[in-house]
Amino acid sequence: MKRRAFVTSLAAWPVAAAAATETDKIRGIAEAFLREQGIQGMSIAYGRAGKIDFEAGYGFADAEGKETITPQHRFRIASVSKPITATAVMLCIERGLLQPDSTVFGPKGVLGGDYNSEVAAVTVDHLLTHTSGGWANDKDDPMFKNPQMQHAELIAWTLVNQKQTHKPGENFAYSNFGYCVLGRVLEKVLKLPYDKLITQEILSKCGITSMQIAGNTLAERKQNEVMYLTPKPGAAYGMNVSRMDSHGGLIATAADLVRFASQLPILLKQDSIHAMTTHSVSESYARGWNVNKVPNWWHSGSLPGTTTIMVHTTKGFCWAGLLNGRSEKLGLALDKLMWQMGGLVKI
Repeated sequence: MKRRAFVTSLAAWPVAAAAATETDKIRGIAEAFLREQGIQGMSIAYGRAGKIDFEAGYGFADAEGKETITPQHRFRIASVSKPITATAVMLCIERGLLQPDSTVFGPKGVLGGDYNSEVAAVTVDHLLTHTSGGWANDKDDPMFKNPQMQHAELIAWTLVNQKQTHKPGENFAYSNFGYCVLGRVLEKVLKLPYDKLITQEILSKCGITSMQIAGNTLAERKQNEVMYLTPKPGAAYGMNVSRMDSHGGLIATAADLVRFASQLPILLKQDSIHAMTTHSVSESYARGWNVNKVPNWWHSGSLPGTTTIMVHTTKGFCWAGLLNGRSEKLGLALDKLMWQMGGLVKI
């Protein structure tokens, strides 16, 4: 099937009858969803094996409704960044640069330092599986504190001031901080900044050219990047998003995410993919991916003004949905919507 790209303003373009029916149905569902949820804009893409079967933009990139969203618009993808980081870690394990049981902190750790025995026991695999024993994504999430600190300073501050609540390996607690640390581990062993190593080792191999680290402020909005719309104007622009790089700081198009998710076999050996998508302490989370028994793999993301999802189904069909708004339970609604529209995509 040839690749098709549509936006809401192209409804009058002549297309084949079957394609028009498919496109119109998806458009109707998407635009109804935006109205019902009170969200300004959306971008979606579906495909497999690096090929985009369907991509579209609906609604608007700005609050005034002047900039129509197209498939080329980029969104903050939030925690959908984590599978990308996990893939880079698995690649380093394949190359022998890391081991799953490599310790991260302490005299023998990748990052070194002088820390207590429990911190020094934290391994790469504990961080991948969110079982490090602390630093959970809650009201005390260190990644949303001390915005003036750079990575090294924030990590040092967190290890001293926010103690672990469990021994490493015993308890699942979703941790943005853990994936921030993994970004620094990657930088250490690959000897490149995170943005460059991800481009070199992951994105370039998948034909992805428009994914990069986000800016923090509205003035730092990138080319073709949407605005993030919040009930309190400007609430999306008061965070240090660029510091979130390896756990939630990337921007991308929906097609970028489909190209990544659908081409894991060109990045990793099958044994590594299996390990990355096999659950650990949590039955629903593996290493950078949510998983189920089907098996399907996915990850969602959420920040002020941002709701995202990326899915890899057991049949290899992949998709991504990106919104420039956020509300309670919107992530679950987006997941359901993407499955519904995916059933209409002809492949």
